[in-house]
Amino acid sequence: MKHSGKARKAAFKIIIISLIAGAVIWALVVIVPLMMVLIGASALALTPFIIALWVLFAIFTFYFFRDPNPTVPVGANLILCPAHGKVDVIDRITEPEVMRGECQRVSIFLSVLDVHVQNAPVSGKVSFFKYTEGEFMNAIRTKCAQCNENALLGFECTEPAGIRLGLRLIAGVIARRIVPYIQPGDEVVKGERISLVQFGSRADIYLPLVAKIKVILGDHVTGGETILAAFE
Repeated sequence: MKHSGKARKAAFKIIIISLIAGAVIWALVVIVPLMMVLIGASALALTPFIIALWVLFAIFTFYFFRDPNPTVPVGANLILCPAHGKVDVIDRITEPEVMRGECQRVSIFLSVLDVHVQNAPVSGKVSFFKYTEGEFMNAIRTKCAQCNENALLGFECTEPAGIRLGLRLIAGVIARRIVPYIQPGDEVVKGERISLVQFGSRADIYLPLVAKIKVILGDHVTGGETILAAFE
């Protein structure tokens, strides 16, 4: 599947960086003060603990950057959840850039235990992309969408044709990097991987008023699998 393995590559990169950083720190603590027997002995005694700590970090990183293949549901006029997490906001707002007016919003909070690869909610064309720098408030606060660093994506659906959807990926207090896999003009298929947000974050999806929302507050949804809404 398209973009498969990119999350694992990101995890591997972080683990390699942490290994190099750990080796440098270990060298500074152990090799430099060889003339200082007491400090050197203490550093050597800490080596098993440092190695065990790094192994735990590596295991967690691989777990965090897991990237399962979604089982995309079959059906016409379906909108899928773009992210894994908990639905904690369903409301109506005005979104001026993609939706150009009043729309429905469903907001999904991604904890550090959720999968952080995002999936295309519909099949169609990427019609809009805007990256905005900002703060890094805790993503559990819904108002972080107004001031946090974020990427706004717009989609023109092929089913039904001419319908627009918006998706805002929001960085959190820990998540400080949004990695898009797509750009304006790209064609996407429903359920396809479209981005990666590293560590806790939030995803807001903007829907036309005619869309029938199928999730409720508190639902834990799966990106590329859970039916978020439908055009009936």
